[in-house]
Amino acid sequence: MSYRIALNFEDGVTRVIDCNPMETVMDAAYRQKVNLPVDCSDGVCGTCKCRCEEGAFDMGDDYLEEALSDEEAAEGLVLSCQMVPESDCVVSVPVPSSSCKLGPSVFSGEITTLEQVSPSTIVLGVTLPNPEALDFLPGQYVNIAVPGLGVTRSYSFSSAPGADEAMFLIRNVPGGAMSRYLTEVAKPCDTLEFTGPFGSFFLRERKRPVVMLAGGTGLAPLLSMLEVMATRGETETPVHLIYGVTSDSDLVETARIEALAARLPNLTWAATVADAASSHPLKGYVTHHLSDAQLNHGEIDLYLCGPPPMVEAVRGFLKDKGVTPASFHYEKFTPNAAEEAA
Repeated sequence: MSYRIALNFEDGVTRVIDCNPMETVMDAAYRQKVNLPVDCSDGVCGTCKCRCEEGAFDMGDDYLEEALSDEEAAEGLVLSCQMVPESDCVVSVPVPSSSCKLGPSVFSGEITTLEQVSPSTIVLGVTLPNPEALDFLPGQYVNIAVPGLGVTRSYSFSSAPGADEAMFLIRNVPGGAMSRYLTEVAKPCDTLEFTGPFGSFFLRERKRPVVMLAGGTGLAPLLSMLEVMATRGETETPVHLIYGVTSDSDLVETARIEALAARLPNLTWAATVADAASSHPLKGYVTHHLSDAQLNHGEIDLYLCGPPPMVEAVRGFLKDKGVTPASFHYEKFTPNAAEEAA
C-alpha cells in the first residue's frame, strides 16, 4: 500500500503525492515531479527541513545533528530526504510552491446542487468527472472562476476530500459577482472551473479536546473537518462546535450538523443568534457561550473561522481570559473586493 502525503507550501498551495513503503518523502516527491528543496539528500545539509503536521514516520538515525537537532525533531521538524512515512502525513514545506516549479491545479465540473437556503446563503455543489482527483486538506479553499467575467472568488469546501460532490456555502452578497451569477444566471449542468487547493487553515492531528467556532458561512471549513473525523470514526477526542449567526434566517445546515453529531458521539454543539429579537434559545455571540470548562485552561485545539470582527473578538476574549490555546488555527473571510461588483 502507499501513503498519502499532503505537501503544504508557504504560499498555501497544497499538492498531494503518493509515497511507497520504505520510500522517503523526497524520493516520492521527485518521482512525481515535485522539486522539494535539497542540496545533499544525505541528511547532512538541512536544506530539506520541513515540519510534519500530522502522521507517523521513521527518520532513522542516518543524519547529522547539524542538519536536524534533537530539539527540532521533538518539535516535529523533519528532513524530507530521510523521512519515511508510516501513515498518511501532512508536511509543511517552508518555501513557496513556485520555487518548487509547481502551480495550483485546475479542475472543471458541473453544477449539480444550487439552492438558496436563506437570504444570506447559497449551497453550491459541483461534480467532477473524477472526484478523487480533487484532493485537499479539510478546511482548505479553492478559487472559483465567475463565468464570463474573468474573475475568481475564494470559497472553502464544506464537503470532505473525495466526496462525490464538492460542496460550498456561498455568502449571498447583493451585487456581488458570484452572487449575481449563482442567483440570476447559473443552472444545473453548467460548468464551473476552479483552482487550488489553497490555505493553511486545515485539520491537524487531534492531541487534545477540540473547540470549533464558526461565524456565518465560516461554518463551511469546519463542516469539512467534521465530515473527515466522522468518516475516520474518531469518537474519542471531545469536540465542541459553537455556530454563530446574525439573524434567525442565517441559521443553515443545522440538520447536517445533527447528522454529524449522530455519527460523532463525542461531538456537542450549540448555535447562537446575535439579534436580540431572535426567537432562538441562545442569543449573543459565540464567546457568550464558551465556558471555562470548554477552554480547559488552554489545553485545547481551537479552530476559528468567520468575519474579521468575530475573529478579533474571539482573540480579545481569549486574551482577557488569560487563555492561550495549545493549538490555535483561524481564518478570516470577508466579502472584500472578493464579492463586490466586478
